[in-house]
Amino acid sequence: MATEKSGTVGKALGLLTLLGDYPEGATAGQIADAVGYPFSTAYRLLNTLVETGFASYDRREKRYRLGLRIYQLGQKVAHHRGFEGAAVPILQRLTDLTGESSILAVLDDDRFLTVHKVDGPQFRTTTDPGDRGPLHTSALGKVLLACTDPATREHLLETIELTPRTEHSITDRAELRRQIDQVRRQGWAGQQEENDIGMAAVAVPVLSASDRLVAAVALAAPIFRADQEALQAHLPDLRRAAATLALELPLRA
Repeated sequence: MATEKSGTVGKALGLLTLLGDYPEGATAGQIADAVGYPFSTAYRLLNTLVETGFASYDRREKRYRLGLRIYQLGQKVAHHRGFEGAAVPILQRLTDLTGESSILAVLDDDRFLTVHKVDGPQFRTTTDPGDRGPLHTSALGKVLLACTDPATREHLLETIELTPRTEHSITDRAELRRQIDQVRRQGWAGQQEENDIGMAAVAVPVLSASDRLVAAVALAAPIFRADQEALQAHLPDLRRAAATLALELPLRA
């Protein structure tokens, strides 16, 4: 299925479109055969897409897939056009039950990417679908960091920038490691005024049947309504929502 597009940009977009037909990923050879390009051309274009975040590469399986940058752009369009998505009804039920804002996010390189959110009845959260945020200052980020695979976790713990967002943000790498170890043991993460002054949150992982990280789901509230300790009372509801999301999310686990 050779593409008719010419020029480097057209060829790259043709490969990007084709990757959408391979939800389980495809090798460089498969892609080259499908578009009719020389292997070297397809390989070069694919790696450019990986470098820019529009594609991802699984070294273990030697397969390329659409990257989270595509998902990020799609979520921004979907959000503005009112697309609800599979997760929103679950988040809405969680917010109705707890009275607090609920947020779903995935790991995106060294940041978290907000996928969906439902604002609580009393306030609007500071993140929207498509936004990216730091791992070390947020409950979502700490859970994603703690529950990702060991190699990725160790790399991130060594390399992420510990830029503070508030005076309460973690800036010491040893302290971050200590907290991430605690999150792994207890199965949830919390933060209070580490990401935004006046805000608290708790989060739990969304795990596949094989315990692979899919996403993280959080409840957030202004501390005058519920501080971190008060939000912990909702952990059973949060965990039930995460279990349902694991069954419903159209994300590859």
